[in-house]
Amino acid sequence: MSDREPLDLGKTVIHAVAFMLVLSYALPYVYLLSTSLKPAADVQQIPPSFFPDRVSLENFGTVIGTAALPQAFLNSAIVAVLTTLLSLLIAVPAAYVSALYRRKITVLFLLFALITRMVPAVSLGVPLFQIMKTLGLLDTRIGLVLAHTSTAVPLALLLMAAFFEGVPKELEEAARIDGCSRFGAFWHIILPLMPSGLAITALFSFIASWNEFLFALLLTSQNSKTAPIVIAEFNSVYGLAWGPMTAAAVLYSLPVILITLILQKQIVGGLTFGAVKG
Repeated sequence: MSDREPLDLGKTVIHAVAFMLVLSYALPYVYLLSTSLKPAADVQQIPPSFFPDRVSLENFGTVIGTAALPQAFLNSAIVAVLTTLLSLLIAVPAAYVSALYRRKITVLFLLFALITRMVPAVSLGVPLFQIMKTLGLLDTRIGLVLAHTSTAVPLALLLMAAFFEGVPKELEEAARIDGCSRFGAFWHIILPLMPSGLAITALFSFIASWNEFLFALLLTSQNSKTAPIVIAEFNSVYGLAWGPMTAAAVLYSLPVILITLILQKQIVGGLTFGAVKG
């Protein structure tokens, strides 16, 4: 008799589906990386090859020598970090009140946040442009931070409200009995329990700003251009410069990948938060 365990068909199917999903997401990035490593002459070859016949760092050298790109990367980093901080500053207290003090008004507040996520960003472009023009914030980092925050806060609010709902209200009540103020209970007792929630919310807010294209296209022109805009403007005498463009895109993706790897433990903890209750 064989000592092997019987084949679990259900688990095998789940693993196969998971593998296909991961592959479907990974292949475009692998092709992007492959194209960035091709010599300029091979990028436009017909028929195209998936993997480079000869690895070259020529495209990365071109990108590093592009004058506008370092400033665009800096603009993207500053805008994304400030957007993340401002979104957390607004969304975390609001989510705490909405989750732990359920009233009709707080339910409507969360519903309104959900509805704002359904509004297409393109429909907000013209009003935002007019507002920033009136305030004198066109082509400024502050203007772009405010625009990104307007779309990041509803997502951050919904995420943090879900995490706060998993915290027993008795913890705050016990802290209040021991002499804490309401803010003191929130700051010293509840918030330290939320590292995973804060990490996930910060990551999603950062990515939303880091990858944003439409508002950056409408609200910036020269001084505050972000990297996605500059990457999209890579041109050559033959049209789009696919080699440098893909190399810049690879470099631009690295910060998000590194941050995700650093916060991996918190992200996994956040995904399982509240899954097991006593």
